[in-house]
Amino acid sequence: MNITLKILIISTMLFLLVSCGEEEVSEEKLVRPVKYHKVEFSGGDKVRVFSGTSKTDQVVKLSFRSNGVLSELNIKLGQKVNKGDLLAKLDNVQARLNYENSISSKNSSESKMNTTKLNLNRIKALYEKGGSSLSDLEAAKDAARNAQQNYNSAMRNVDIQQDQINYGYLYAPSDGEISAVNVELNENISSGQIIATLNSGSHMNISLGLPESVINNVKLNMPVQVTFSSLNNKDFKGVVTEVSPSLDINTATYPITIDVEDASSEIKSGMAANVTFNFKDSESQPNDKFLVVPSIAVGEDSNGRFVFLLNQNGETAIANKQTIQIGKLTSEGFEVVSGLKSGQLIATAGLQTLLNGQEVLIKQESN
Repeated sequence: MNITLKILIISTMLFLLVSCGEEEVSEEKLVRPVKYHKVEFSGGDKVRVFSGTSKTDQVVKLSFRSNGVLSELNIKLGQKVNKGDLLAKLDNVQARLNYENSISSKNSSESKMNTTKLNLNRIKALYEKGGSSLSDLEAAKDAARNAQQNYNSAMRNVDIQQDQINYGYLYAPSDGEISAVNVELNENISSGQIIATLNSGSHMNISLGLPESVINNVKLNMPVQVTFSSLNNKDFKGVVTEVSPSLDINTATYPITIDVEDASSEIKSGMAANVTFNFKDSESQPNDKFLVVPSIAVGEDSNGRFVFLLNQNGETAIANKQTIQIGKLTSEGFEVVSGLKSGQLIATAGLQTLLNGQEVLIKQESN
């Protein structure tokens, strides 16, 4: 075999090896996410959704009214309790000692009171027979009166010391469920220290804050719709029960409370809730309604004003450039004269980089 043939065979084998080693690289399809807005009428119904947190309408912070070492703890997290159940007890030795001293003081004052009364009766009898002076009678009366007052004070002290012992027992003020336990057995407890939290309400409330742009549209007894993402967005009916007249400086919102009218046992305290408000403009007439779109969703080219209309298909959509005719600029955006219909979805960001016919991943615009 000559050299030329060898070179040809080796070159062929190398070409085949390189060809077999090459794999076809599949190009991953990237879908760009965009925010969207639903085209709606202005001057009529306005639907807004705000987030809140569920809680029972009665939340009781449990604490003792005296100091001592926690000698008994009969509660656990999530435990259901009945009104009057003994939840915890303090080993309040000092309170018991004070009670025993008050009993001793009461017995002593009672004995002295009885003695002074007997002496008063004796002095009075002698005075009536002329065997005692008026000053002796008045002194006996004063002694009896002071002894009576000391006895009454001792009796009140006994009651007070008995209350101090009773303050070492913590009973459930109502039926409910323990939502938090903050102490451990044998821990030194101070008066007023919160040892547990009891959810005892029969209703479930939603607490949330609203911005100043909508707070004046919220009224007492206003119906709302409540959903929970953890409950597969199941719908519940709610009603506004409290509206704060002042701003919460920590959240820069106005706190309100929603009562869930048809609450079920599935709703737990602390669950995240979405509350839907339907703000109605009672003064607007049907002819006053007009379509409105956010100003950031409107672009302009050589053909005039346009938006990117999103034709939804599941979580993705096809962005199509749509020419529109706009009217006046309002506080909510541009009035749409023609080119759009209520309920259509339009992109609200990235108009300069979107392409006609481009597939995008849609993401709802936040409130």
